Amino acid sequence: MKIYLIGLPGCGKSTLGKQLSRKLNIPFIDLDVEIERSMDLPIKDIFKKFGEPSFRKTETAMLKNISVQREEFVMATGGGAPIFFDNMIFMNNQGRTIFIDVPAREIADRISRSNLEERPLLARLAPDELKDQIEFLRSQRINFYNQASLRVEGNSIGVEDVLGKLTSC
Repeated sequence: MKIYLIGLPGCGKSTLGKQLSRKLNIPFIDLDVEIERSMDLPIKDIFKKFGEPSFRKTETAMLKNISVQREEFVMATGGGAPIFFDNMIFMNNQGRTIFIDVPAREIADRISRSNLEERPLLARLAPDELKDQIEFLRSQRINFYNQASLRVEGNSIGVEDVLGKLTSC
C-alpha cells in the first residue's frame, strides 16, 4: 500500500506519517528529507540557491522515482507537492492520498513555535501575518487537496483518526 499524506505546512504530515508507518509496519518517507539528502542542502537553501521552480521539478522527480521504486510506504509530501505538475493525479493513481485538514489558526500556532527559517514560504513573516499567509496558501491549494482519496479534519488529528478513515473505505 502506498499512502501519501498531503496538506498545508505544519498540519502534521511528518508526525502522523511516522506514527502511521509504525502502526502499518511499512516504511515512512519524508519527501522533503529525501530531497535534502539528494541535494545535500536544507530545503531553505535549495529555495535560495535554485529558486522555487527548480525545487518543484526536483520534488516531482523524487516523488515519482520513489513511488515507482517502492511497493509500499507512508509518505509525508511537502505542502506544495500536490499542486505542481500532475503530482496529485499521479499520487491518486499510485495509492491513497489523505488530506490532513487542520484549521489555519492551529497551524499558525504550531509553526510560530517552530523554526520558521526551515519553511521558505513562511520564513519572513511577522507572527500576525502568519495566519493570513496560511489562509492564502490554503485558498490557492484547496482544489488540489480536495482531490485526495480521504480527508481527516480537526485541530488535533491522531493516528487512530487516520487509521479509521483508511479502514472504513
